[in-house]
Amino acid sequence: MFDNIFVPGLNGIASFVFWYPFVMSLFWIAGTLVYIWFRDKDPKIDFDKVDWPLISFLVPCYNEEDTIEETLDNLLGLDYPKKEIILINDGSKDNTAAILKMLSKKHPSIRVIQSYENRGKANALHLGAHAARGEFLLCLDSDAILDNDAPYYLIHHFLHKGERLGAVTGNPRIRNRNTLLSRMQLVEYSSIIGAIKRTQRILGKVMTVSGVVVAFRKRALLDVGLWDRDMITEDIAVSWKLQQRFWDIRYEPRALCWMLVPESLKGIWKQRVRWAQGGQEVMLRHWRVLFRWNQRRIWVVYLEQWISTIWAFAWLFVTVSLLLTAETFQQMLIWITFTSFALVFMSLIQLFISLHIDSKYDKVKRFYLWASWYPAIYWIVNTGVVMSAFPRAIASRYKGGYATWKSPDRGISRNK
Repeated sequence: MFDNIFVPGLNGIASFVFWYPFVMSLFWIAGTLVYIWFRDKDPKIDFDKVDWPLISFLVPCYNEEDTIEETLDNLLGLDYPKKEIILINDGSKDNTAAILKMLSKKHPSIRVIQSYENRGKANALHLGAHAARGEFLLCLDSDAILDNDAPYYLIHHFLHKGERLGAVTGNPRIRNRNTLLSRMQLVEYSSIIGAIKRTQRILGKVMTVSGVVVAFRKRALLDVGLWDRDMITEDIAVSWKLQQRFWDIRYEPRALCWMLVPESLKGIWKQRVRWAQGGQEVMLRHWRVLFRWNQRRIWVVYLEQWISTIWAFAWLFVTVSLLLTAETFQQMLIWITFTSFALVFMSLIQLFISLHIDSKYDKVKRFYLWASWYPAIYWIVNTGVVMSAFPRAIASRYKGGYATWKSPDRGISRNK
């Protein structure tokens, strides 16, 4: 396919750059359809006929003066019968500490933990877990608006899916939808992330729970030593620790949680570099899983992460090589036109199927036209993100200490 375009030796790399995303798109489509056919047929739950256990809601906060009151009002308004709410301030530099103090006086039922040094989200969750009275911990970001039925759907798994169930991850939905960047992320969460979660669940192992909304069995967390406080993405790290100790993780698409996403290029860049770095840190720490036969079910997830990282470097290498070696503009145009059309076409099929499936939880099919922007922009941005994150992930292995966090970009608009 590429013989007349590239110099000898580059054809294999060029083929990899083309075929890997093409095949993986087919893989995610197939996995999604299998999940829908076999796993997405759970009967409706009669909430009134279950003796629901106590849930401890843990909400870590860092510079959340603009969102925390709204999140707390949402949690107080949930009709789940047995709950405690614990808000943890992790050394915020804005008015979050004062707001939490005011809220604790206004609502005596909530509990507030004030930490006056920024030691990261994982450390804040540690403090909350030690203070929690419930056997089940529901961890939320401080901009999250939880659907009223979400706690029931999450906890129902723990009551009926076995004692080895360690965590259930929910279904994050995007609240701010007024800009191009937010709508592209809406398509991503509804299709790409949803498809990957469903497919990985079919495989039996997932890359990560969602840090925005996830329920844990406290006993499982204690078994693995709680969250790693030196890892920049505590949700990815704890997912791998749980699964290596043979705790199961499930995905519950009916557990909806509305969140805010960045609406600036700078905000998206910082967020994605953090995610990529966190994933790479986990891959570097847990490389021994490849040499343990009893961990073989997670090999596919592990290898897919590294191959995706290698693909980003290969894509840049091939693109630069083409610019330097193409003898004519026609050669360059053939490569760009053919590969872009084929990959974007396959990506749009995947996006359409996933959006159609997710539309029963959220009316997202009307945003399909925005999907056309996603593949091209995502591949370019993702390449830069992976390359920026990789040296940071390596450096973090030698740095040690607490993985602190910075003020997130919560976007500028908040409509459902």
